[in-house]
Amino acid sequence: MDIKLVDNKGNNTLVQTLKEEIQKGSKIAVASAYFSMYALNELKKEFNKIKEFRFLYTQPTFYNQKQDENYQYNIFINKENYPTFDGNDFEIPLRNKMLSKSIANKTAQWIKKFAQFKTILGDNSFPKQIIVQNENGRDVHIQSEIEFTADGLGITPSNRLASFPVILDGGALTKQLMDEFDRIWQDETKVKDVTEEVLQQLELLYKENSPEWLYYITLYHIFSDNLEGIDEENIIKTGTNFKDTIIWNKLYPFQRDGVIGMIDKIEKYNGCILADSVGLGKTFSALAVIKYYELRNDRVLVLCPKKLRDNWTVYTQNDKRNILSEDRFNYDVLNHTDLSRDHGYSGEIRLDTLNWSNYDLVVIDESHNFRNNNARKDRLTRYQKLMQDVIKKGVKTKVLLLSATPVNNKMNDIKNQIAFITEDNDAALEKEGIPSIDYTLKMAQTAYNRWIALSTEERTTETFLNMVNPDYFQLLDLLTIARSRKHIEKYYNVKDIGKFPIRRKPISIKADIDTKQTFIKMAEVNELLESLNL
Repeated sequence: MDIKLVDNKGNNTLVQTLKEEIQKGSKIAVASAYFSMYALNELKKEFNKIKEFRFLYTQPTFYNQKQDENYQYNIFINKENYPTFDGNDFEIPLRNKMLSKSIANKTAQWIKKFAQFKTILGDNSFPKQIIVQNENGRDVHIQSEIEFTADGLGITPSNRLASFPVILDGGALTKQLMDEFDRIWQDETKVKDVTEEVLQQLELLYKENSPEWLYYITLYHIFSDNLEGIDEENIIKTGTNFKDTIIWNKLYPFQRDGVIGMIDKIEKYNGCILADSVGLGKTFSALAVIKYYELRNDRVLVLCPKKLRDNWTVYTQNDKRNILSEDRFNYDVLNHTDLSRDHGYSGEIRLDTLNWSNYDLVVIDESHNFRNNNARKDRLTRYQKLMQDVIKKGVKTKVLLLSATPVNNKMNDIKNQIAFITEDNDAALEKEGIPSIDYTLKMAQTAYNRWIALSTEERTTETFLNMVNPDYFQLLDLLTIARSRKHIEKYYNVKDIGKFPIRRKPISIKADIDTKQTFIKMAEVNELLESLNL
């Protein structure tokens, strides 16, 4: 038994060793986490004279895939269990030769003739190795952490520093190692044949793809994060029986999508602003979110203007008007003005003993009322009370804000509402590509000021979109859900909803100041006013 060390430098490479040792009729067994068609292509002359080639993936590959029939391109775009065959970062020079398509085709034809691929299942393990068993001549055995890739075999340079022991003419040892490989290869409880999957994946590299296919692949890579994020099964926690509730089953499809989106944003970013247009049922959508968190044993507070209090309290009461009575809502309802009080009652809630800091979710109706945060010296403002005593203090508090007009006069109006979600942390969305929320909003306001100063002809929506910084829209996309009636009509079947009413143009009625026409005309009044010199 001879042993030599290979360091993949100069001519002392694993690929050169294999070229010298592979003979006609050789049986080759490879166990590796990766398979590169470039490594195979470098050995094509030697591999065309072998008897068999068996490749075992040492980590689960091409299996346990939950296929989604909505993603017809899943075999190409799913990266978790589907490997690539065009190499790693060290094989970029080989890819740059633009021969991948041809090599993939030749590799597929060779596999059909000589090779079989299997993968390890579950938590099973097997050491990485290459075994060459010759009929006449010495055997070869390589066992190390090398992979069956161009850099692993020394075809291309890499950052590997270690040398690899290569056993030549191992005799009984090589036979023993091959027997061990055979044992796991035949065990269907530990391995699974994936030859067809390998061929399908290679076909994607060499087949002619239609422009439509390329278009969909491009769209997937741009929006893949969003596609994964809106999967109901990934968002709604199992065991809550949320979809059995009355409120969920009363929602229209567009409202259900909004609820799923809100829960997703609340879980990811601690809050969400629902800014759907008037008439799209923000209250019912919010009630569904409330019920979801109540089913998770969360304590919920609804803050609303005093005039809207009854809109919310009715769903917590044993009242004939409560069409959701079977859901048994149990949230607290307080008025915006209650934040300025420290004694007395609000409904049945005693304010001086209320534990403001013990709410897991706060729903703020008409949240644009909190767009300003003007401090006072003598007392806490409502905004400060809400931020300090409800959101920051005590248990971790999630926030849902409801407003058809979160931005009223300035682009910056939304800043203080977002602060409830982020607990006033300006860098809360840094991982999402927004280093500073405050700076993002200031830049958007600056762009708006420049846009409003343009001439009427230049002041178009397209111009505005081009002028505003992209991270402003990224910020809105992360934390808000805002649909208009036109959006609903365009993207949803409105047969169940019915058509939205058409808003008529206002009718101007001009009335006389007095019935006897004795009062002077308004034009004369205006002239008299202008003649005054105060």
